[in-house]
Amino acid sequence: MKASFFHIAVTVKDLKKFETFYAKHFGFFRARVIDLGDDAELVFLKNDEGFYLEVFPPEEERPCEMAGADGPHYPGLRHIAFQVEDVDAKLEEMGEDAVLSLGPLRFDDFIPGWKTAWLKDPEGNIVEITQGYKDS
Repeated sequence: MKASFFHIAVTVKDLKKFETFYAKHFGFFRARVIDLGDDAELVFLKNDEGFYLEVFPPEEERPCEMAGADGPHYPGLRHIAFQVEDVDAKLEEMGEDAVLSLGPLRFDDFIPGWKTAWLKDPEGNIVEITQGYKDS
Protein backbone atom coordinates (compact mmCIF):
# COMPACT_ATOMS: atom_id res chain seq x y z
CA MET A 1 0.00 0.00 0.00
CA LYS A 2 1.34 3.43 -0.95
CA ALA A 3 1.94 6.00 1.80
CA SER A 4 2.44 9.72 1.35
CA PHE A 5 4.13 12.18 3.66
CA PHE A 6 1.63 14.02 5.85
CA HIS A 7 3.27 16.11 8.59
CA ILE A 8 5.97 16.73 11.15
CA ALA A 9 4.73 17.24 14.71
CA VAL A 10 6.39 19.79 16.96
CA THR A 11 5.73 21.02 20.48
CA VAL A 12 6.22 24.76 21.00
CA LYS A 13 6.11 27.21 23.90
CA ASP A 14 5.16 30.29 21.88
CA LEU A 15 2.64 29.39 19.17
CA LYS A 16 2.27 33.00 17.99
CA LYS A 17 6.02 33.50 17.33
CA PHE A 18 6.34 30.05 15.77
CA GLU A 19 3.33 30.53 13.49
CA THR A 20 4.41 34.05 12.47
CA PHE A 21 7.92 32.83 11.57
CA TYR A 22 6.72 29.95 9.37
CA ALA A 23 3.94 32.03 7.78
CA LYS A 24 6.26 34.94 6.97
CA HIS A 25 9.26 32.97 5.69
CA PHE A 26 7.89 29.67 4.38
CA GLY A 27 4.27 30.41 3.39
CA PHE A 28 2.46 28.42 6.09
CA PHE A 29 -1.14 29.16 7.06
CA ARG A 30 -3.61 27.68 9.53
CA ALA A 31 -5.36 24.70 8.00
CA ARG A 32 -7.12 23.43 11.12
CA VAL A 33 -7.34 24.22 14.83
CA ILE A 34 -8.52 21.66 17.38
CA ASP A 35 -9.56 22.85 20.85
CA LEU A 36 -7.86 20.64 23.43
CA GLY A 37 -9.56 22.37 26.38
CA ASP A 38 -7.94 24.41 29.16
CA ASP A 39 -7.02 27.14 26.62
CA ALA A 40 -4.81 24.69 24.67
CA GLU A 41 -4.95 24.20 20.90
CA LEU A 42 -3.57 21.71 18.43
CA VAL A 43 -2.81 23.69 15.26
CA PHE A 44 -2.12 22.33 11.78
CA LEU A 45 -0.06 24.73 9.66
CA LYS A 46 0.15 24.01 5.93
CA ASN A 47 2.07 25.49 3.01
CA ASP A 48 1.12 25.53 -0.69
CA GLU A 49 3.09 22.33 -1.35
CA GLY A 50 0.87 20.43 1.09
CA PHE A 51 3.55 20.18 3.80
CA TYR A 52 2.04 20.29 7.30
CA LEU A 53 3.42 21.18 10.70
CA GLU A 54 1.27 19.75 13.50
CA VAL A 55 1.86 22.11 16.43
CA PHE A 56 1.21 20.99 20.00
CA PRO A 57 1.37 23.00 23.23
CA PRO A 58 3.97 21.82 25.78
CA GLU A 59 2.96 19.60 28.68
CA GLU A 60 6.36 19.55 30.36
CA GLU A 61 9.68 21.40 30.35
CA ARG A 62 12.45 20.61 27.86
CA PRO A 63 14.84 18.10 29.50
CA CYS A 64 18.02 19.32 27.78
CA GLU A 65 19.47 22.19 25.72
CA MET A 66 18.49 22.49 22.07
CA ALA A 67 21.17 21.43 19.57
CA GLY A 68 23.01 23.95 17.43
CA ALA A 69 24.85 23.81 14.11
CA ASP A 70 22.92 21.48 11.76
CA GLY A 71 20.96 19.80 14.56
CA PRO A 72 21.58 16.94 16.98
CA HIS A 73 23.93 14.17 15.93
CA TYR A 74 22.34 11.58 18.21
CA PRO A 75 19.41 9.45 16.94
CA GLY A 76 16.28 11.50 16.32
CA LEU A 77 15.05 14.32 14.11
CA ARG A 78 18.05 16.45 13.09
CA HIS A 79 16.38 19.35 11.26
CA ILE A 80 13.72 20.24 8.73
CA ALA A 81 14.70 21.69 5.35
CA PHE A 82 13.28 23.97 2.69
CA GLN A 83 14.63 24.34 -0.83
CA VAL A 84 14.98 27.93 -2.07
CA GLU A 85 16.26 29.44 -5.30
CA ASP A 86 19.01 31.46 -3.60
CA VAL A 87 20.20 30.89 -0.02
CA ASP A 88 21.84 34.32 0.28
CA ALA A 89 18.74 36.11 -1.01
CA LYS A 90 16.51 34.15 1.41
CA LEU A 91 18.77 35.00 4.35
CA GLU A 92 18.71 38.66 3.34
CA GLU A 93 14.91 38.57 3.00
CA MET A 94 14.60 37.01 6.47
CA GLY A 95 16.77 39.73 8.03
CA GLU A 96 17.06 39.47 11.82
CA ASP A 97 14.80 36.39 11.82
CA ALA A 98 17.63 34.40 10.19
CA VAL A 99 19.52 33.32 13.32
CA LEU A 100 22.30 31.27 11.74
CA SER A 101 23.57 28.18 13.52
CA LEU A 102 25.89 27.02 10.68
CA GLY A 103 26.89 28.20 7.23
CA PRO A 104 26.19 29.08 4.59
CA LEU A 105 28.32 26.25 3.25
CA ARG A 106 28.92 25.15 -0.35
CA PHE A 107 28.92 21.49 -1.36
CA ASP A 108 30.15 21.88 -4.95
CA ASP A 109 32.45 18.86 -4.53
CA PHE A 110 29.31 16.72 -4.31
CA ILE A 111 26.80 18.65 -6.44
CA PRO A 112 27.78 21.78 -8.41
CA GLY A 113 25.74 24.72 -7.11
CA TRP A 114 24.60 23.06 -3.88
CA LYS A 115 24.64 25.54 -0.99
CA THR A 116 23.06 25.31 2.45
CA ALA A 117 22.61 27.33 5.64
CA TRP A 118 21.11 26.27 8.96
CA LEU A 119 19.22 28.58 11.27
CA LYS A 120 17.09 28.46 14.38
CA ASP A 121 13.35 29.02 14.41
CA PRO A 122 11.85 30.93 17.38
CA GLU A 123 11.70 27.70 19.42
CA GLY A 124 15.35 26.81 18.72
CA ASN A 125 14.57 24.05 16.19
CA ILE A 126 17.11 23.82 13.39
CA VAL A 127 15.84 24.74 9.91
CA GLU A 128 17.96 24.16 6.81
CA ILE A 129 17.57 26.28 3.71
CA THR A 130 19.25 24.86 0.66
CA GLN A 131 19.70 25.60 -3.03
CA GLY A 132 20.89 23.56 -5.98
CA TYR A 133 20.38 20.02 -4.68
CA LYS A 134 19.83 17.49 -7.48
CA ASP A 135 19.21 13.74 -7.34
CA SER A 136 21.78 11.46 -8.94
